[in-house]
Amino acid sequence: MASSFRLFTVAMLAASLALAGCDDQQGQRAVQKLKEFFNAVKPDALLLKGLTPGVTTEAQIRSQMGTPETERTFTDGSKRFEYPRGPQGLNTYMVDIDRDGKLQAITQVLTAANFAKVQMGMSEDEVRRLLGKPGQVAVFPLKPETVWSWKWREGGVTEEGIFNVHFDAFHKVYTTSRSDVIRGR
Repeated sequence: MASSFRLFTVAMLAASLALAGCDDQQGQRAVQKLKEFFNAVKPDALLLKGLTPGVTTEAQIRSQMGTPETERTFTDGSKRFEYPRGPQGLNTYMVDIDRDGKLQAITQVLTAANFAKVQMGMSEDEVRRLLGKPGQVAVFPLKPETVWSWKWREGGVTEEGIFNVHFDAFHKVYTTSRSDVIRGR
């Protein structure tokens, strides 16, 4: 954890020095891009540090966690932000914000309990709302089938696994499956 923080600090210092020669607009754009990059690679412990339900504001969440992959606003004024961690990360966080703009909850959604909620006949949107952005999408036009996959920490012998949701030609779930993470190829 300490080495990650030191690396983060050194990278920020180097970025600051590199930006010294930029004009204001270029500098602001570059700083924003750097913030987005560092939020994407920031360890989860730093990403979530100090976020307190009922206290932390939406602005503080955006500042600390960055721009969400997806933002949904509900009829009651509450919001849900989706933060997948990397293209094949093991965590996806759903951040719920109440209608007053305060943090309600942060939930890691790539779990066996959530995978069990995926039912035959669900739409792609329903699955996306439940599990977030898939790490991989494979389209098999001859079958016809589309498979969304999420890498996750399942524990057990292999530690990591891949959960797959199979959609038919009508974009409805018809089955799910599990794959092993293949290393060393």
